[in-house]
Amino acid sequence: MSWSITLGRIAGSEIRIHLTFFLLLLWIGIIHLQTDGVEGAIEAIAFICAVFACVALHELGHAIAAKRYGIKTPDITLLPIGGLARLERMPENPGQEIVIAVAGPMVNVVIAAILILVLGARFDAETFQTIENPAADFAARLAAVNIFLVLFNAIPAFPMDGGRVFRALLAMRLGRVNATRVAARTGQALAFGFGFLGLMAGNPILVFIAIFVYLAAGAEADDVEMTAVGRAMPVDDAMITSFETLSARDTVEAAADALIRTTQHEFPLVDGAGAPRGIITRNAIIEAMRTNAANAPALDWLVAIPSVHRGETLARAITAMREKAAPAVAVTDKDNRLLGYVTPENLSELMMVHTEKKPPSGGTSSVPQVKKREA
Repeated sequence: MSWSITLGRIAGSEIRIHLTFFLLLLWIGIIHLQTDGVEGAIEAIAFICAVFACVALHELGHAIAAKRYGIKTPDITLLPIGGLARLERMPENPGQEIVIAVAGPMVNVVIAAILILVLGARFDAETFQTIENPAADFAARLAAVNIFLVLFNAIPAFPMDGGRVFRALLAMRLGRVNATRVAARTGQALAFGFGFLGLMAGNPILVFIAIFVYLAAGAEADDVEMTAVGRAMPVDDAMITSFETLSARDTVEAAADALIRTTQHEFPLVDGAGAPRGIITRNAIIEAMRTNAANAPALDWLVAIPSVHRGETLARAITAMREKAAPAVAVTDKDNRLLGYVTPENLSELMMVHTEKKPPSGGTSSVPQVKKREA
């Protein structure tokens, strides 16, 4: 994720912190400096850091559980709204998904237990009302936050862990695609409830959470639907086949000319044998021109991309793109020559066509034979 700095690596995952997190610390510090003085501001900032350390451990719980099933977690990013563990993929086995989903909240249960049973933190219902009070007991407030994280993540809505457990339980009877649809609709219904309560109570944070949950639920449903379609479709039917390429001799200026001349947003770079070496994106071209690197080789701004062979499933290309966090996937022939490529944009177009071609409720459905998009 851009605008993030790496703090270190734990259990094979990079721990990153988004720069906006420091804005949160600054805001908290200023507010408490005005009301509680320097000591109160320092205590408030320390408490926020402790809370986000618990959030990071929560995400590490997911990562370690996923590693048990051979799923890597390249990075964990701390944001002002919480943590984000980027798993390469979610398991399709419902039991495994439940284990991974529950692992995060269980970490918070352990932290709260240590604070209460070992460190003697006093906890009761009133503790929740003093979470923001620097004068209240630090350990008790931290225990309350961890209990709140467990309860909040139990909500059966994506992207909360409860939503994933709910989907996994449904998948045991309905199958993954149908279960995801039901879970996504449930999450979106809950989001409407959050939004209504937030508007009635004048709570902008609750409204923001409602929007986030609604969009995340829809994105999860789209993602599972796309994977299901991709399993039944060869990558040849979704790849871009009409495009211009660059060579190792081309400069950034030549790429910029191609950007203006064509409708492409990215340009594959191939070697003399026609094998793909990578891709140069529109953003990279614009950034290079902005930094007066027009005469630099396009190779200097190249992004490596994975490749799949012609005839493989589209799902294989989607998986490769996700695992490498790549802007595209090259499609090659048996001699490794570039035949086409797949991008998130034309995957979105594919899903729009697929959605429009769905039969009325109760009819049968088949994977559409989508014509290849010309760049």
